Amino acid sequence: MALALVGGMLQQGVAKTDVQVVDVSAQARARFAAMEIASYETWDGQQNADAVVFAVKPQQLKSAVLSLKPQLASSLLISIAAGVRSSDISHWLGEHTRIVRVMPNTPALIGAGVSGMYATNGVGDADRKIAEKILGAAGKYIWFDDENHLDAVTAVSGSGPAYVFYFIEALEEAAIALGLDETVARTLAVETFLGASRLAEQSQDSPAVLRAKVTSKGGTTQSALEFMESMDVKSRVIEGVKQAAQRARELGQEFGNN
Repeated sequence: MALALVGGMLQQGVAKTDVQVVDVSAQARARFAAMEIASYETWDGQQNADAVVFAVKPQQLKSAVLSLKPQLASSLLISIAAGVRSSDISHWLGEHTRIVRVMPNTPALIGAGVSGMYATNGVGDADRKIAEKILGAAGKYIWFDDENHLDAVTAVSGSGPAYVFYFIEALEEAAIALGLDETVARTLAVETFLGASRLAEQSQDSPAVLRAKVTSKGGTTQSALEFMESMDVKSRVIEGVKQAAQRARELGQEFGNN
């Protein structure tokens, strides 16, 4: 995700000299070095940063934040760690007040992501613009007034690409089982998702209405959908997303309070 954000910012015209990366992985640092971005194993903090983005796993966030505590006093802190609450991050830093929590998703890698964002009370308009510049470089963003909504964002769009890949995988396997070539199966499955998503984006109709328009009475689509309904596919998808949201809350408690 850090690679996607940095790449997006460079494409938006941000100077390479305005970006620095800290990563314990030599392999990751090599990737940034290939982009002519200064990268370090540790950060001495001699040059104060306007914003520091923590693009780490939730279980890594506390140690990463505490390791840089002396250097963060004057910086906007942006966290993309799932679940961990801004109040816990603030507490680790001695009640730091300028924190933006973000939940992006992997299509950010191609500039097609969507991020949910929440700002603490100490985040002003200038800070919001910085956050928007950074996350906007990787796609769209939506601000939320209630931090708890980020758990739903995590479950719907943060984890959502995996659900889409899962369904593409199923369509592809079905096509192969029906005798189609693997390459053809992949193309049909992927392009169908791309086209349907574009249609849903551009149409004034809801997804339910669009689905109904494709479903002719007594036709092939109706046969497939009736079988899926009989197997409670939609309700199971909804329940799965709810489980993801619950897990996001658990992660916040597990890695925030400890």
